[in-house]
Amino acid sequence: MNITGRNVAFLSTYPPRECGIATFTQDLVNEIKKIKLINFAGVIAINDNKTYEYDSDVKYQLQQFVREDYVRLARELNESDIDLLIIEHEYGIFGGESGEYLLDLVDNLNIPFVLTVHTVLSNPNEKQLMILKELGKKSVKVVTMAKNTIPLLEKIYHIPSCKITVIPHGVPSLPVLPKETLKEKYGFQGRKIISTFGLINPGKGIEYGIEAISIVAQKYKEVLYLILGQTHPNIKREFGEEYREKLQKLVHDLGVEDNVKFVDKYLTKREIIEYLKMSDIYMTPYLNKEQAVSGTLAYAAGLGKVIISTPYMYAEEILGEGRGLLANFRDAKSLAKHIEYIFENPEKRLQIESEIKKLGNTMMWNNVAYRYVIMILSVLDIKSREEVVI
Repeated sequence: MNITGRNVAFLSTYPPRECGIATFTQDLVNEIKKIKLINFAGVIAINDNKTYEYDSDVKYQLQQFVREDYVRLARELNESDIDLLIIEHEYGIFGGESGEYLLDLVDNLNIPFVLTVHTVLSNPNEKQLMILKELGKKSVKVVTMAKNTIPLLEKIYHIPSCKITVIPHGVPSLPVLPKETLKEKYGFQGRKIISTFGLINPGKGIEYGIEAISIVAQKYKEVLYLILGQTHPNIKREFGEEYREKLQKLVHDLGVEDNVKFVDKYLTKREIIEYLKMSDIYMTPYLNKEQAVSGTLAYAAGLGKVIISTPYMYAEEILGEGRGLLANFRDAKSLAKHIEYIFENPEKRLQIESEIKKLGNTMMWNNVAYRYVIMILSVLDIKSREEVVI
């Protein structure tokens, strides 16, 4: 079925490129295609210096570090039948300083675009501020994943509130085995599992998680901390495995080799869901107060997990009103105290799981995609009426 004037394309990284935004876009696209109220016109995949074998969803490609490619792409899109472009924005996935090459694309684009912001900084540098202000000014809509970013977008980036819409980060829904069965499958039966997943980098504060486990293990010898995921490719490129090796040395020095396990691989979606499902607690000991969104925390919330986190912006929003526990920044003892509290209060654990699951249900990809479609239709409707008036 082809619906005139509703051809929508997405500009993003895309699998098999290993990137959280790539997975995000693939999940969103797959659900939007099921709804069938708009025409999915394809993905424009952003390539780094590697060559990727994409599936048929990818209709165009953009070379991230080739500046003239952004102008070329704008011209191709202008001559296509695409009516709306959704740009997934993160400074690091576009070329130039803080991804400034993207401005060459939007400056030459004649079709409207919606901007989905994956990072909103409260203290941007001059270049980051200029880029997001410019993108916000030229976009027809700005999608953010957390309410806490609205004041930042309005006051710092001067994006009017009428342009901003909040749509939560989506969470996949996959049928998986029960928790205890999964523990047996992975050889973790009888263990109390705490997990952290995502691309590993120093901002994750995992050293404080390890120190917390060393405290908890004195009382609960069966505790097991799973540190899931590869080192972030940008960190690996610049510093090698320095951070991971520092963490491994800490595990050795604290004598908790039996209580901490590194799973050093890029996890499939099913593996992520299985590891989360078997976890008793999900932990994000992140260091950056500013972090406005966390896809990993969203996944854990969607699965109704008890989450213990430091109070960065997104965690405060998601875990408020009894939906989780907040520990102090850079404080292993505070993390340990919260872990032990959950182990010692099973009724409280059930209560928290119930509360977070209510929110998590609204974050399932089918619900999130429907909200994107409603937003897209409203944008296209306004544009078509403007054209009629002209």
